[in-house]
Amino acid sequence: MSTSADTRDTDTRDREEGLAFQPKFDASGLLTCVATDAVTGDVLMVAHMNDEALRKTVASGEAWYYSRSRQALWRKGESSGHTQRVVEMRMDCDQDAIWIRVEQHGAACHTGRHSCFYRKIDAADGDTRLSFVDADRQFDPTKVYRK
Repeated sequence: MSTSADTRDTDTRDREEGLAFQPKFDASGLLTCVATDAVTGDVLMVAHMNDEALRKTVASGEAWYYSRSRQALWRKGESSGHTQRVVEMRMDCDQDAIWIRVEQHGAACHTGRHSCFYRKIDAADGDTRLSFVDADRQFDPTKVYRK
């Protein structure tokens, strides 16, 4: 006789070890997505995908995301022209996060920088601060994102 625990174990095993694509969206219907530069390996950004963004990304080869602040789907570069062509997509072990390797055309960050990760954390004498690294802007966001 099979129990619900056995079913859960089988579902988990299938999701973690099988080849079926079974995205596991969170309570808000989202997956975390990490985008890295396919050539350099630099982490460019972390964003979220809902089911529609994930389907559009797979189908088009262009990065699509879901904006939690705007509650809207968006294609990377639709406002700025700074697009991401997907080279490879990987799903994590329990299928609740995605890593995409992309060809980044222009800057990835809405602040105009190549990467969203342009500050490092410094800790000294009990004080934690940020300092800029690789923080040169590739474009002026006030000109690109006019409302």
